[in-house]
Amino acid sequence: MKLVYLTNARIPTEKAHGIQIMKMCEAFGNAGVELELVLPWRFNQIKENSFDFYGVKKSFKIKKIFSLDFIFLNIPKIFFWVQSLSFSISAFFYLLFKKTDIIYSRDSFLLYLISFFKKNLILELHYLPKHLFLHKRVFKKAKAVIVITKQLKKSLIEKGISENKILVAPDGVDIGKFDIDILKDEARKKLNLPQNKKIVLYSGHLYKWKGAQILANASKFLEKDTIVVFVGGTKEDEERFRDKNKNLNNILILGHRPYSEIPYYLKAADVLVLPNSGKEEISKSWTSPMKMFEYMASQRPIVASDLISLREILNENNAVLVEPDNSRALAEGIMSALKKDDFSAKILIEAWQNVQKYTWTERVKNILLFIKPL
Repeated sequence: MKLVYLTNARIPTEKAHGIQIMKMCEAFGNAGVELELVLPWRFNQIKENSFDFYGVKKSFKIKKIFSLDFIFLNIPKIFFWVQSLSFSISAFFYLLFKKTDIIYSRDSFLLYLISFFKKNLILELHYLPKHLFLHKRVFKKAKAVIVITKQLKKSLIEKGISENKILVAPDGVDIGKFDIDILKDEARKKLNLPQNKKIVLYSGHLYKWKGAQILANASKFLEKDTIVVFVGGTKEDEERFRDKNKNLNNILILGHRPYSEIPYYLKAADVLVLPNSGKEEISKSWTSPMKMFEYMASQRPIVASDLISLREILNENNAVLVEPDNSRALAEGIMSALKKDDFSAKILIEAWQNVQKYTWTERVKNILLFIKPL
């Protein structure tokens, strides 16, 4: 099978979607698919080779095509649309005469023009777009729509999309990358983290709906021998987050770290936290966080917000679930995980067993099985 994976993304990027895209391409390639990842030409401060940056095998090719990129100048949002439209037109002409079995994308806007002359479209959807005029055509024209949660599938069905063309495929993890053979104390020494503290760790971006501020507020209710460590976020978000929490003395904000280091940070922790807010639909219903699966693979107890989206994977047997947007409840859940050693050992083992079916390899296998008969 020949597959073109089309995405309007700056890769490499410090954002999570870059990991997901590269890992999926690697898994497709490992499954025997002849894959070409088509990207826009974009300004990028990250100069490292994409394969090296993400630590993936060269099981696929990368092709960059023209786009007008002014986004780096931080000028009005209209220039984002200029870049998107220019790349969409470039992709249209690039694919016009290209022979491929499947055109696969996470971006329904990109597929709009292509949908007028190509029928072999597969759309992967991570949220429901606000304005459905352009997107709805692609939903209907695509041979299949891959979604990451059952709630997102339900939303599409309510919009008139046939249930038979929708596959629920939660995100995944490369278990071998996160189940590393290192003791907690050794990981802390490697990363220069305190040995005499209980470490509660959050890995990921600092967007409001991710709930990082809820965890920062929860730190006020934790015991003095506990420190909350934040790993991740863009430089701008990190500066804002640091300024907002400058008076908290039991948090450590480390900012973005190379993806290759994240498994060590997770192994250095006593508890891993997923504090998503329940106030936005993307968090409440549509998200399937990669860090959730990375946490599960790291064999550390998880404390998470009790949300419909997260409950598709987590439950009372593999995590401590707490009321979302409630810092005190989050702190109580964290302290419970820290103090109840037998219970914490039980839930981390259950999470480890559950995560075995959520690998990138299994995800690609399920997608290929679903789209081949179409």
